[in-house]
Amino acid sequence: STLKYLAVTLWSVFVIAPFLWAISTSFKDFQSVTNGATYIPWVDFEPTLEGWRALWKSPAQGGVAIVEPFFNSVFVTAAGSAISIVLGTLAAYALSRFTFKAGPIRNGDITFFFISQRIMPPVVLAIPFFIMLGKFSLLDTLVGLILVYIVLLMPIAVWIMVDFFNKVPREIDETALIDGCNPYQAFYKVVLPQAATGIASTAIFCLIFAWNEYAFAVLLTSGVAQTAPPFIPTIIGVGGLDWPAVAAGATIFLLPVMIFTIMLRKHLLRGITFGAVRK
Repeated sequence: STLKYLAVTLWSVFVIAPFLWAISTSFKDFQSVTNGATYIPWVDFEPTLEGWRALWKSPAQGGVAIVEPFFNSVFVTAAGSAISIVLGTLAAYALSRFTFKAGPIRNGDITFFFISQRIMPPVVLAIPFFIMLGKFSLLDTLVGLILVYIVLLMPIAVWIMVDFFNKVPREIDETALIDGCNPYQAFYKVVLPQAATGIASTAIFCLIFAWNEYAFAVLLTSGVAQTAPPFIPTIIGVGGLDWPAVAAGATIFLLPVMIFTIMLRKHLLRGITFGAVRK
């Protein structure tokens, strides 16, 4: 038991240390960062809010103006995830309840095709996406980035939701139809609530992937639609990279996903009771 707690403690320190480092750095001035490693405020260094203030000032005022890239991240992540979850849930339900056949291709092959899109490294898709968005004048636009994120996130949604729908007994659909529901009502009112945990899990994964996405945000945007991940490492101060502002921006960037994950953690930790009772 002691060894288990020791292992968990050491692993927790290993995981938490980078976050504590970023938070402590955000409260330093540039001189404190370059003078060597320090950790404890008021003991190792005198804390200051210069890095935090710089985030909200305009470049003309000596700031970095993170509000627009942060808003772009929120909008693109929310829109891309929502659309992907809706389309992925519908596709997963169809793959779970209906039989598709095209030559040797079956439902399992179609499901694997979706997730295989995530196997390819981003660099393989970068040039085709760049050319395609350029043809439609969607480079460096929020709409173009949302479309790319839908392509990236929908396979995750389909892969997760197919498994959850497969665990919902087909008898529930049949019972709903007998009770007077049409197929659409049976799906929305009866089957979909049974897969609520799957939807919550899918939402968490989609949001995390979209929120942290870096490669396509760098390659397909240059300023107007730039999101926070490629913007934060480019924050420049008087002496080069403004490390306190970079650390403050990274800390703010972590908060939304952390809060959302904590809110929905129960859906990841508990199973769902499948089945239904007719009254």
